Amino acid sequence: MISKKMTVTINQQINAELYSAYLYFAFSSYASHTGLTGTATWFWVQGQEEMTHAWRFYNYLNNVGEHAVLDAIAKPPATFKSMQHMFEETLKHERKVTALINNLVNLAVQEKDHASREMLQWFVKEQVEEEKNVTDILGKLKLAGPGNGALFLIDKELGARVFVMPLDLAGAATA
Repeated sequence: MISKKMTVTINQQINAELYSAYLYFAFSSYASHTGLTGTATWFWVQGQEEMTHAWRFYNYLNNVGEHAVLDAIAKPPATFKSMQHMFEETLKHERKVTALINNLVNLAVQEKDHASREMLQWFVKEQVEEEKNVTDILGKLKLAGPGNGALFLIDKELGARVFVMPLDLAGAATA
């Protein structure tokens, strides 16, 4: 049985995941506006992934007899200094999300909530991947330096990213 405290905390996490999507959609729009169409694609896909993260938590609460209570989503910033700045902000944000996930795991352990702890392991692994991906992109941007030629090559590479709906979520809106 899931506690009220865990339910409230997971609902807060749903809101954090939806904010993440908003943030990445804002990055996508700004990148598109500045001509970085590959970067725009990368952030659009990232935003879609964050929506699936919120959906995982949403479905989990419904599956354990609770329900998601959606809250207002804060407005993300609309302009950014550079492509590198967007990815630096992304890494900072993903580290914040990692801390939130870790706090959820700690709560699950404290409450001996084995079902929530098991569900959260997917997010623990996902956050390792999220931070590594952004760190790799930042490494390329720093290595490339301030020249535009390398920036456009990196932008083109980022544009190859595509969103694939996780199979376990396909058709799960009423799960």
